[in-house]
Amino acid sequence: MKRARGALWAVLGIAVALALVVGGVVLWSTYNKVPLPIEDRCTATAGGHTTTITPEQARNAAIIAGVSIRRDLAPRAASIALATAYQESGIRNLDYGHADSLGLFQQRPSKGWGTVEQVTDPWYASRSFYQALVRVKNWKTRDINDVAQAVQRSAYPEAYRRHVPNARALASSLTGETPASFSCVVASPGEGDPQAMASFLKKTLGAGAVTTRVNGSTLTVTTDNPTAAWAVAHLAVANTASYGLASVQVGPYAWTHSPAGPAQWQGTGPSTAVKVTLVFSEPAPR
Repeated sequence: MKRARGALWAVLGIAVALALVVGGVVLWSTYNKVPLPIEDRCTATAGGHTTTITPEQARNAAIIAGVSIRRDLAPRAASIALATAYQESGIRNLDYGHADSLGLFQQRPSKGWGTVEQVTDPWYASRSFYQALVRVKNWKTRDINDVAQAVQRSAYPEAYRRHVPNARALASSLTGETPASFSCVVASPGEGDPQAMASFLKKTLGAGAVTTRVNGSTLTVTTDNPTAAWAVAHLAVANTASYGLASVQVGPYAWTHSPAGPAQWQGTGPSTAVKVTLVFSEPAPR
């Protein structure tokens, strides 16, 4: 009897320990606004730092970074915007917030940021943020947290600081500043849709910034320079979940989606390519 009781207490102890571990991981994930290790996720690695985000966050981050490129702003602008979005919404397009705060940046219609429909449009919200950002004196050289606060005027003026390393890695990757640095794993991507991806890239980067050609399940995108090509490649990977992206080719570098984990880019040496080839999953047989 004593032996059985001891075994029961041992099992209960193990169960409690596991629950504490799982609970701790979930709390860590929530606090840091990152997905759990077993979930669909995307990673950006730049400057020796890696950050992990969900596919939903990746799509929004791609829009934020892409709009900065469209405005011909330095990657630092995207770093500031992403640090802000990390804090304000977890890089999610929220339909709720304090008072009438909404969207990626929790912009308030009552404070002149736009209508409800506008501030919950990620492209509009990003444009509005950058319009305010460039009016901040010395935004290119001032502390990122302080610049974000100058735009947002938050009740928590130091809150953006802890997100700066992650924001910098994301910005460097998604603007193409750091090649072959972004990857995603999605268990069940959407159906392959090269035309929708082409529309996304044109809407985000500007119709004149990229030339697109769809041939069956392949989308070819031509840009003006290698950095822009890498931005296109990474923005496309960030939308794997939405458009069923299967593989990417940029010069000698290739990325192939894997359901086992974020795939590594394969290739070596410098790349001067300005063309990106995107291949999409074939529609399932009906």
